[in-house]
Amino acid sequence: MAFNLLKSFRKPEVQQKKMDQPIKSAREKKVEYERGKEMLAAEKLYRRGIVSLRDLIAPSSLDVKPDNVKLNTLFVRTLFVLTYPRYLTVGWFSPVINFSAPLDVSMYFYPIPDDVVLKQLRNKVGNIEADLVAAAERGSPRDPMRETALRDIEQLRDDITQGLEKFFQFGLYISFYARTAEALDKTTERLEYIFGSKSIVTKRAIWQAEQGFNSTLPQCTDQLQIAFNMNSSPIATSFPFVSSDLTSDSGVLYGINRHNNSLILFDRFSMPNANSVVFATSGAGKSYTVKLEVLRSLMLGTDVIIIDPEREYAHLAEAVGGTYINISLNSESRINPFDLPRQMPAGSTASDVIRTAVITVKGLLKIMLGTVTTREDSLLDQAILQTYAKRDITPEADLSKAEAPLMSDLIDVLEGMVGGEDIVIKLRKYTDGTFSGLFNQHTNVDARNQLIVFSVRDLEDELRPLAIYNVINYVWNLVRSELKKRIMVVDEAWWLMQYEDSAKFMYALVKRCRKYYLGVTTITQDVTDFLGSQYGKAIVTNSSMQLLMRQSKAGIDVIMETFKLTEGEKYLLLESAVGEGIFFAGSKHAAIKVVASYVEDQIMTSDPAQLLAIEQSKKEFAQAVARGDVNYEEEKRGHGVRGRYMEE
Repeated sequence: MAFNLLKSFRKPEVQQKKMDQPIKSAREKKVEYERGKEMLAAEKLYRRGIVSLRDLIAPSSLDVKPDNVKLNTLFVRTLFVLTYPRYLTVGWFSPVINFSAPLDVSMYFYPIPDDVVLKQLRNKVGNIEADLVAAAERGSPRDPMRETALRDIEQLRDDITQGLEKFFQFGLYISFYARTAEALDKTTERLEYIFGSKSIVTKRAIWQAEQGFNSTLPQCTDQLQIAFNMNSSPIATSFPFVSSDLTSDSGVLYGINRHNNSLILFDRFSMPNANSVVFATSGAGKSYTVKLEVLRSLMLGTDVIIIDPEREYAHLAEAVGGTYINISLNSESRINPFDLPRQMPAGSTASDVIRTAVITVKGLLKIMLGTVTTREDSLLDQAILQTYAKRDITPEADLSKAEAPLMSDLIDVLEGMVGGEDIVIKLRKYTDGTFSGLFNQHTNVDARNQLIVFSVRDLEDELRPLAIYNVINYVWNLVRSELKKRIMVVDEAWWLMQYEDSAKFMYALVKRCRKYYLGVTTITQDVTDFLGSQYGKAIVTNSSMQLLMRQSKAGIDVIMETFKLTEGEKYLLLESAVGEGIFFAGSKHAAIKVVASYVEDQIMTSDPAQLLAIEQSKKEFAQAVARGDVNYEEEKRGHGVRGRYMEE
């Protein structure tokens, strides 16, 4: 009836137009149909010659087996979660996400209407209560499992009714890849162990390998259809994108967490040790980051000692009123390698101090001499002991009043020993030759400042590792003499990793410094050379904090293996901008972006153009003061427009 009414209300012109159309014969319809088929076949043929995105990403071969799929040369297997325990902790899925193997993870959520869930829960409650009543009438002992299930169901009913929870069917599938069948089996066992440790039961997609692989492709097709009934709270614990929170109540602001924009505020002295390593390529911002940490640590009362191989910390030392000591052949600053601690370290005897000094000096001499035989090593040991004894430095002496010997005293002793002629010839250049004076004078540097910077930029490459070793020994004696909260920064530490004795000395320092309230920051851009040494890896192991910034393709594999990085973290380091990287603190790590205020940036920067602009502003200010255009005292107190330059 409705259809006829609609027909009667059609417009007359529409009906007339339909009546005017010619009536096609059966032959014409057949010809038109055949022509359409030919066009469709031609279009299909044409489309076969067009390269689409699907053709580009499709594998060249696919071999489907009962328990895996061979994709080109890779083996793929899929695991699905069958059951979960009663409780799931937040972040339980992190070990799987951070698993060191290529993974494809798919999660499927099928919402269930609340009325359907409540009806099923009501029936379940009735069954359990009936079982409990029947058991009580029979005099059976109480069943804790049924009672617990009843409480859980009642709580879930309340939460769903109040809108606090929703109910879903949750499917979790994981596909992983390996180059060989044996490696695939090992990866399977490791993943099953991780899930099993959380009391989660998984199964392999046997006889459904292709469907499992398709279910984890980014096309949102669940071909396995294996789900578990779960409410929203436990499902939330499976959320894969959980970032570590490194915000504490005290410490230094290192930067911003790039995942959640929270502050990375951390106290390195709250860790088991206060050591830190910084790995980055040139220009990635490693020195800028360390200088920012130094400046903020100074404000908290921490003493800082820096070994600067490229004169990058001179502007910082000038800005905060620190002591800048230039160690070179032409400077007047000298450090005697035979120095002893100013005060006796707590719990140590004179014999211990002398023994440590002999080992340290011998390590420096081995770097100077190059190859040292076993006989020469024994000879050096005896000669150094006699050199100290020559200045009345013995286990029975009062070391606080003793005057340390010099390199020339050692040569005098070696000249009187049988077999010391060759050693004397090699050491002469450090006392009478080209390098004389650098290691053959008494210490005259003043270390009484909160910030001390030792510069070795003006030294020849041959002398630089020797000078760094000598400076670290001086700092170590200073640290042992007085217990105080300190940070020591060793920039371009790969210089020391080139020699076994200096690398061993650096490792011993990092390992023992915790007892003296010292944190060592090791900075390097030559990751391969540093981690290629057994002592370099040991230094990383004994450093509770690590900062990885932009890396080169040549060194990323070593970094990835050492720090157990995921593929995502690997590409994050390869593509990081200046001042970005990954910050590790103990077992936690987060992506970081280093930020600084305007004044901090003016002090920290090592950009030549920016430094030139600052120096030009200082010159203009000095000229204005000389002309009388600017009141010097007002500017110094910060009342003038250029007050910040006086602070710098």
